Amino acid sequence: MSESTVNLPGNAPFGHQQRVALDALIPTLNAQQASWLSGYFAGVAQTGATNGNGAAAPAPAPAAAPAAPKVPLTILFGSESGNAEECAAEAGKEAKKAGFQPSVVDMGDYDFGKLPEEKNVLVVVSTWGEGDPPERATAFHEQLMGGEAPSLNGLHFSVCALGDTSYPDFCECGKQMDRRFGELGGVRIADRVDCDVDFEEPFQQWLQTALPRMVDVAGVKEAAAAPSPQVQVMEPVPAGNGAVPPEGPQVAMPESDAVTYGKKNPFPAKLKERILLNGRGSSKETVHLELSLEGSGMSYEPGDVVGVFPSNSPEVADDFLRVAGFRGDELIDNGNGRLPSLREELIEHHDITSVNPSILKKYAPLAKNKQLDKLLEPENKEELNHWLECRELRDLFYDFPARDPLTMDQVLGILRKMPPRLYSIASSFRAHPDEVHLTVAAVRYECNGRSLQGVCSTYLCDRVDPGDSVPIYTHHNKNFFLPEDPDTPIIMVGPGTGIAPFRAFVEERDELGSKGKNWLFFGDQHFATDFLYQAEWQKYLKRGLLARMDVAFSRDTDHKVYVQHRMKEQAKELYAWLQDGAYFYVCGDATHMAKDVHQALIEIHQEQGGLSEDDATAAVKQLQKDKRYQRDVY
Repeated sequence: MSESTVNLPGNAPFGHQQRVALDALIPTLNAQQASWLSGYFAGVAQTGATNGNGAAAPAPAPAAAPAAPKVPLTILFGSESGNAEECAAEAGKEAKKAGFQPSVVDMGDYDFGKLPEEKNVLVVVSTWGEGDPPERATAFHEQLMGGEAPSLNGLHFSVCALGDTSYPDFCECGKQMDRRFGELGGVRIADRVDCDVDFEEPFQQWLQTALPRMVDVAGVKEAAAAPSPQVQVMEPVPAGNGAVPPEGPQVAMPESDAVTYGKKNPFPAKLKERILLNGRGSSKETVHLELSLEGSGMSYEPGDVVGVFPSNSPEVADDFLRVAGFRGDELIDNGNGRLPSLREELIEHHDITSVNPSILKKYAPLAKNKQLDKLLEPENKEELNHWLECRELRDLFYDFPARDPLTMDQVLGILRKMPPRLYSIASSFRAHPDEVHLTVAAVRYECNGRSLQGVCSTYLCDRVDPGDSVPIYTHHNKNFFLPEDPDTPIIMVGPGTGIAPFRAFVEERDELGSKGKNWLFFGDQHFATDFLYQAEWQKYLKRGLLARMDVAFSRDTDHKVYVQHRMKEQAKELYAWLQDGAYFYVCGDATHMAKDVHQALIEIHQEQGGLSEDDATAAVKQLQKDKRYQRDVY
């Protein structure tokens, strides 16, 4: 570099080599780095400190040049289990590096009226239930799909859809939003990508395509290629030289052996206790599990969930290996520095039960089976859906054997990673420090002449013994939480295992000494055998912590009675509680129970409030918008 290229003022007190070095360094500093150095040198200068050689401390570093105005980019996410939110946060970080001013916003918090003003939007949204949007994205979805949705001319967008191919309406919510943005005049700058439970890689592929195209259409100059800012650890100044540490916030460096547990690094929680909650003679098998969090550093709030990574049944794995044509002792290289057997790899890390059209389409070119090819023809969709009922992956190999032997890589290539299963937490962390409790119903059923079972529920009920470790992580549920005001009354509707979060709610309110009234609606099959946590509820009722409890045991009466029937029986008082500011909660089955409870709530508003059906529906929607009506359904 020649003398003429140095940008520092001519009277700057630096030698030639120092000037050249500073001239090369300063343009590479981001605002945070420049500000830090400025504060550091100012602090040293104020003390009159010298460096280790006795020379005067250097002058403050020049202020960074003002950054060019950045182009706004809105990243909207709709998330139920946290995956879409995680992806949106990652997209926000990358967008900032690319020169945007990103805003990462939950659809539940977004002002829909601002959408026509947007110019650049990325959408990451999951699908829940039967093709439904996530709970907090429902209002956004309804407004977007409605007949009064505004024109989006001039808006650039791209959609990443998250879903699960084991469900027939795979990524339906993302598909609908992508189509609707285009119908309203938006310009699709990158095709939608549909992600299965192994969402990380396809999400990254989408982001690496969509973001550069958004940079181009938005007129953003890509940030200069430079290494990510690193935290610089300053060597301590030798004692006696008069220097002091710089003022301002200090960066705390993590301990080298610190471990952070989460979804990507689940904690091995030891099972402390398992208790069967059903009485003798029940057709159900519901267990209470107590897991230790000691040493995990994890905590949770009432309403949060636990993700469990199960292992497959060895018997199912052996049957799978047999019909697929493998012994099971074949060694594979999984990239982790060890060579597990194929059997071990399948049991621990892969979904070997779920079968869906996506897997059939991956398998068909390998199998070269004419029957399967015919089944996958578009005109045979109804027959395909009939075949998929109660089928597992082993049925695919059995019913449609491959013409030639398959390799391990071919079989592993059609399998998904084992997805975690989410369970509502049934305990208060304040009441049970370093523990987390779950309420799990074992899934077992007969279909096509064979006994089938749920992977995770039977893993927890059958294959984990006290002292064994269960890989788990906790996830904050932003859609399900107690009122901030402890004096607020709450109404809880939780039949079956839906009772879990309400056990946590009441324990928490007991620990905090909350004065708000608590009302529980619980239902199951039989009073004598299926009243989950009966002794606890009766204790709370006797103490007055539970103001009232209404139960519905469907098999104990001539006509089946469910929780929604009990709600309507108590319509007058329930409506009065709501008018008094009560929060209303529902947990459990989304397919039938939650819909029936929702309809009952609308009818109660009609009857007790003297409202039309439309006005009653609007009143219930307002409860949801105000977060006074919350659901945790599955």
